[in-house]
Amino acid sequence: MQIIVDIGNTDAVFGLYTSTTWQCIWRTPARRDEPAQSYEGRLRLWLLEAGIPLSAVKSTVLSSVVPDLSPVMRVMLTELFGFEPVVVGPGIYPLLPIEVLRPHEIGADLVANALAAYTRYRRTCVVVDFGTALTFTTVSGEGKLLGVAIAPGLKTAIRSLFANTAQLPEVPIEVPSSALGTSTTHAIQAGVVLGYEGLVRSLVGRIQTELNGDCIAVATGGLSSRIPSLQDVFTDIVPSLTLDGIRLIGELVTAAK
Repeated sequence: MQIIVDIGNTDAVFGLYTSTTWQCIWRTPARRDEPAQSYEGRLRLWLLEAGIPLSAVKSTVLSSVVPDLSPVMRVMLTELFGFEPVVVGPGIYPLLPIEVLRPHEIGADLVANALAAYTRYRRTCVVVDFGTALTFTTVSGEGKLLGVAIAPGLKTAIRSLFANTAQLPEVPIEVPSSALGTSTTHAIQAGVVLGYEGLVRSLVGRIQTELNGDCIAVATGGLSSRIPSLQDVFTDIVPSLTLDGIRLIGELVTAAK
């Protein structure tokens, strides 16, 4: 069994992978001020509830886009399981079957998305990741990372309105029945949620046009299913795609040792 850890700006996601499938996926807020012991306690409890002894975990892989949390999680995993995790970063990208664009700039999660999409589809693909940021990562069928587009995520946009205005509330991410908002909540949902539908359609369409139509689109991320009207844009919706990519990176690095 493997423990795969994806540290994002909003959540830390822990996946328990058996030989063929994700047995459990757990999510907890990624708080920079929490010590390693807090995360260790949660992971111990999750494994206990799943009936998994620590000795059953044979490898761990860590991906993080939060520098403050990277050493915390690395120490936690090492002390809990007794061995160092594989850490996703520029030093191991030459071992991957994809060509990574600007390896010291690109986020580890985007590399994981590109690798997972390349491995799964073997054709040019744009991965739309609905997270803290809304990212569009395009990888060719030959395994070259062609480029990335980044916009604020849905929650980030809504929280920005709430944080930077005096009278606008934080509202749930729900698709409104109309673009004509009849209340403040409805108005924000119309502007952000329906607006993001247009953003995603437009940007995916532009990427596909630039690639002469030879490009499928795949959605991932915690909010990947929150705008049902976008389903026709995507060939596939795979919420675990980032974890899949991190797991594949770990397996490739381990095999190369």
